[in-house]
Amino acid sequence: MPHSDLMRNIEALLFVADSPLSVAELVRILESDEPSVIEALQQLEAALCEHGLRVQRNGTIVQLTTAPECSAVVEQYLGVETIGKLSAAAMETLAIIAYRQPVTRAVIEALRGVNCEGALHSLISRSLVTPAGRLESVGRPVLYATTPEFLQYLGINNLSELPPMPEAVSLDL
Repeated sequence: MPHSDLMRNIEALLFVADSPLSVAELVRILESDEPSVIEALQQLEAALCEHGLRVQRNGTIVQLTTAPECSAVVEQYLGVETIGKLSAAAMETLAIIAYRQPVTRAVIEALRGVNCEGALHSLISRSLVTPAGRLESVGRPVLYATTPEFLQYLGINNLSELPPMPEAVSLDL
């Protein structure tokens, strides 16, 4: 399949999909190879840069979203209220999860020095964080990770766009 057709077909599939698609699903559906699909996704991302849509990636999961700079007009049209501000505790918890994911509640609490139950509940209820499995250790604690909604909330396309961690800040235990 010519590369422009592959890019066009990926765009169409992402547009009609009711949930994010994995790169593996795109490879299977389009009967293509992974390097070609990844290259076409990168070209689609570049092509949409000046448009009202964006290609958003979270690991190997891909979806088409509206551009962050269009959020006000889209929210107005849809009659959606914005999420509202997050508390300082929720922002700290979210930052730890974003930079350390997947991470357990115990690690978050050790880094913050306080209980994070309320902040985690708030982040999960806003779909910014989700349980992402269990750690293979005693007690099998839940691992938390960010969601595609987290990327939308920040207006970024993938986790690599997060700003670098300041040198003075360490999230190591």
